[in-house]
Amino acid sequence: MTLPTPQPGVLDIAPYVGGESRLDGVDRIIKLASNENPLGCSPAAKQALVASVDALNRYPDGGATALRAALGRRHGIDPARIVCGSGSDELIGLLCHAYAGPGDEVLHSAHGFLMYALYAKGAGAVPVTAPETDLTADVDNLLAAVTERTRVLFLANPNNPTGTCLTADDLRRLRASLRDDVLLAIDAAYAEYVVANDYSDGRDLVEATANTVMLRTFSKAYGLPALRLGWAYGPPAVIDVLNRVRGPFNVSAAAQAAGLAALEDQAFIDLSRDHNTYWRDWLATRLRDLGLDVPPSAGNFVLARFESSERAEAADAFLRARGLIVRRMAGYGLPESLRVTVGAGDENESLAAALAEFLGPE
Repeated sequence: MTLPTPQPGVLDIAPYVGGESRLDGVDRIIKLASNENPLGCSPAAKQALVASVDALNRYPDGGATALRAALGRRHGIDPARIVCGSGSDELIGLLCHAYAGPGDEVLHSAHGFLMYALYAKGAGAVPVTAPETDLTADVDNLLAAVTERTRVLFLANPNNPTGTCLTADDLRRLRASLRDDVLLAIDAAYAEYVVANDYSDGRDLVEATANTVMLRTFSKAYGLPALRLGWAYGPPAVIDVLNRVRGPFNVSAAAQAAGLAALEDQAFIDLSRDHNTYWRDWLATRLRDLGLDVPPSAGNFVLARFESSERAEAADAFLRARGLIVRRMAGYGLPESLRVTVGAGDENESLAAALAEFLGPE
């Protein structure tokens, strides 16, 4: 009997595993594993979500017209060059399927977001990694890894899970040195948290070139990961392609309503950024004082690096026994590291105290 056969690359995919939310035998959980906003989401978004239940029998606006218009106003960009998706993850997948296939290569930095490789394999393409320097994407290494088969280059900026960031000048040099037929996708999921003056989310390159796309999300600073809402800003030709390959109603009415309301509440984003900046710096300093290596982070998390993978595993087990869930980084090629989301103030203090106990005199 001949069974159905999946396309090349599909069976090479190890399914993505999200951060845990439960621990057996533990009542109070402090989850610092998924880079979620500890402040929740805008009250206006909650109200809009509740109001949306009156129209559950209606299909959503397939073009997310009002949401795209609001994004255009907020960011000063053309709504016609925006496409919305079920999280920016969906848009990453659509870019891979639209622009890469069997025999092609999809490039990203060594410790870039795992979904780039998974979606590349799902499209039958080959994921290729370029070495990083000090856990930071290296423009020269990325360019050296480009071959005649390279079709898409994904760059997370800031990067998850390292937290490191390239400057606007770095991005411009990367784009200028790439072939015109290589699509540069700048994944700026954590852009709202960046406070550096020399940062670019990529929109300037989108407007200056015909082969760059910027990806954004409502899952981080906006605090709406449960609704799955992301968007891309790109050249008209790329947006046209994404609209051809996406589902006709890929963003729910509830997500559109909440996202629209969240965009109008800039005070919540400012509060989230301020909270994150203070506690991210506090957490990084506290963990460094404990002897851990913590690279500078521009996201809403820090990377805690131990002397060995065994030590990181032991620390993770110690934290879990106390109801603290962080994220092991072995899947990202960083087995000696734990990624810690910036939580509420008391959660950060509990995490630091537990690690101090673990690392203290035996």
